[in-house]
Amino acid sequence: MKNWTFRQWNTVLGWVIFVIAFFTYLSTIEPNFSFWDCGEYISSAVKLEVTHAPGAALFQIVGAV
Repeated sequence: MKNWTFRQWNTVLGWVIFVIAFFTYLSTIEPNFSFWDCGEYISSAVKLEVTHAPGAALFQIVGAV
């Protein structure tokens, strides 16, 4: 077995993590437009304003961090 340098390990592991993340993204992406208003979520997370959706509180807290 060949001795790998840090740079080679870094490159290979980076590509492996990228492929896993990309596959996860492709398998969970929504096939059409979202029912919820994403713009409203983004603005409410930035300013911590009130929104109407049931899961908005968690989204705002995570978005504000």
